[in-house]
This record gives sequence, C-alpha cells and structure tokens, in this order.
Amino acid sequence: MLLTTTPTIEGHTIQQYYGIVSGEVIIGANFLKDLAASIHDFFGGRASSYEKTLIEAKDSAIQEMMNRATQMGANAIIGIDLDYEALGDTNSMLMVSCSGTAVRI
Repeated sequence: MLLTTTPTIEGHTIQQYYGIVSGEVIIGANFLKDLAASIHDFFGGRASSYEKTLIEAKDSAIQEMMNRATQMGANAIIGIDLDYEALGDTNSMLMVSCSGTAVRI
C-alpha cells in the first residue's frame, strides 16, 4: 500500500476515493522507562526507551489505518497526518493517531 502525506501521488491517477481512515494507539509508559529517561535528561543524550515506544506506537497506528483502508478496497492512503498527545494525570500515557484519505490508484 502506498502511503503519502501529499494530496496526490505523482505519476498515478486516483481512480476512486473511499473516504477518511484512521488509526489510534494509546501506550502507557512504565516506571523503568521514566527512570531511564530522567537519567538521560540529567546527563544529556537521547531517551532511547521512549523513542522506541514512540516508534512502536506510530507504526501500530499506521498499520491499523492501513488495515481499515484495505478493508474498504483501497491500495493507497493520501494526505496522511500524524498526531501525538500525552494523556493521563501524570502524562504517563502516549496517544498516537493518524488519518488520511483511502483511495484506489
């Protein structure tokens, strides 16, 4: 399946529009990741445990969106937008949502 943030796919004509598709994932951050991140914040550097969690959440949300588009009969998604949000009283949950337009090219 072709995925793009652009409203068109160069070299392809859109044959059919199926509508908006989305994917959502909410992942909790655990104590060990919080501890590792705070150490990185103190000494500097990247918080790789959070980065891995963020990548996993993004990939899962995109996969969910692709599954929904496939069920509609689409073979591409255009105009994809990704959003990230911290949730919960202590911002210990991460929500990743993505949406786009399912099309057939």
